Amino acid sequence: MIKIVLRILYIGVVVLGTTAAHAQDFPSKPIRLIVPFPPGGPNDTIARVVGQKMSELLKQQVVIDNRGGAGGVVGTDVVATAPPDGHTIAITSAGALAISIGVQEKLPYDTLKHLKPVTLVAKVPELLVAATSLPASNLKELIALARAKPGALNYASSGAGSMPHLAGELLKAAAKIDIVHVPYKGAAPAVNDLLGQQVQMAFFDLPVLLPQVQTGKLKAIVVGSRERAASLKGVPTTFELGYPQVEADNWYGMVAPIATPPAVIARLHQVTVAALRDPGVREKLSSQGLNLVGDTPEEFSAYIRSEIEKWGKVAKAAGLAPN
Repeated sequence: MIKIVLRILYIGVVVLGTTAAHAQDFPSKPIRLIVPFPPGGPNDTIARVVGQKMSELLKQQVVIDNRGGAGGVVGTDVVATAPPDGHTIAITSAGALAISIGVQEKLPYDTLKHLKPVTLVAKVPELLVAATSLPASNLKELIALARAKPGALNYASSGAGSMPHLAGELLKAAAKIDIVHVPYKGAAPAVNDLLGQQVQMAFFDLPVLLPQVQTGKLKAIVVGSRERAASLKGVPTTFELGYPQVEADNWYGMVAPIATPPAVIARLHQVTVAALRDPGVREKLSSQGLNLVGDTPEEFSAYIRSEIEKWGKVAKAAGLAPN
């Protein structure tokens, strides 16, 4: 409580003296773009491609700063506590901005009170894959197998309360099947065990699984989204197959400290959307299964609120909600 009060007082004092000055000369120095995950994952890829184009458009360096930890919470908190001048921002995840609220007992920041949405950068459908040894090649066969052997099949995730975990919980509830959750510390070890037949299935961001699917090392079962993925057009969606409840789009959005001046937010939004519309950026990211967005700050804010509500209900139903 004391920390929150001090943070609010700090924001109130700083914003009075910075609004006019920083709005006029922004950016006056390199921008630190926080990525709250280690290098190499989808969040990092998005930030590097978009950040490079932003650098060109702003004629100011955008420096990527990887701050992994606690499912994106550690890095996101760096922005929540940064000076509100627009020079420290983040492209962060659904987990850090929405899901964590429903699964973690205590967060160091309040998404709605300490962070200002700039734009929803990209959506990434969750893809359900199965190990090649599993005797099921589509969703109908997988569900039939799970029903025939309750509790015998398992699914991996990148950790309890992660998007892949909650996507699995959505499937369990919608299909009325009993499959066992096996949490890992990140996507990489989970995918390695999928390839080694140690676990049988998993939902993950499509870009994480695409190379293994394309080489036949994993079987693509279904895309947990409304629309088919451009990079896997032959794979149906949960909506097509009669399970619209299983909608699991991961997403990544840009945020700034809450008291960042409106003119600075407008400039960040303008440049980020321009970057997302650049043909080179679109080609690099769309080919990896990412759906680029670039909505308004108001639209992104409403979307965050809806996602907090949605995943909070899923976490509660799965027994993950904090006491």
